[in-house]
Amino acid sequence: MADRKTLGSAIDEIVTALEGLDEMSRATAIKAACDHLKLALPADMRSTPTAPSAGSLTIPITASAQPEAVHSPIDIRSFREQKAPTTATEMLSVLAYYLQHLAPAGERKSELVPSDIEKYFVQANFPLPKRTNQALVDAKSAGYFDSAGRGAYRLNAVGSNLVAHSLPRKGGQQGSRAASRSRKATRKKSGNRGKKRKSR
Repeated sequence: MADRKTLGSAIDEIVTALEGLDEMSRATAIKAACDHLKLALPADMRSTPTAPSAGSLTIPITASAQPEAVHSPIDIRSFREQKAPTTATEMLSVLAYYLQHLAPAGERKSELVPSDIEKYFVQANFPLPKRTNQALVDAKSAGYFDSAGRGAYRLNAVGSNLVAHSLPRKGGQQGSRAASRSRKATRKKSGNRGKKRKSR
């Protein structure tokens, strides 16, 4: 029996299949799939699709379909403040999402490399990880990125959904400050333990 797909891989396949179609064809394909699987359609997709007009149809698949509605670029610091990431992995996801969908047209890209971290973490006023290469590896291990080869990584559907739907965490920026204070306290305790060992 074939292995069951994960939710993330299924979403990726659906989005890939629909990306090459026009708006009306996407709606028709989704309606046919829902009919086949006996799934209820969203209310705004139950009528027969007509020729598409600007803003006439929203297809709620994943976050990757949503940024098309964003027309004006936003700077990375403002986006970081809006999403309030508390860890390097969350910040990497925020950065990758920003570069894919929200950056000025000349800066947009679909993959992250270590030099992007050094550039944009500083612009976002977010602490740089000690090892940028390892930070990307850790973000991939956490399930938010896929390897794109040669040290590059691409945000996957799980990472996109994290940024679009789960950030900021409950408590927003207050939670971010609390997490920062917690990390500082942990480092301070570790430093004190090291001093005690040396004194012995």
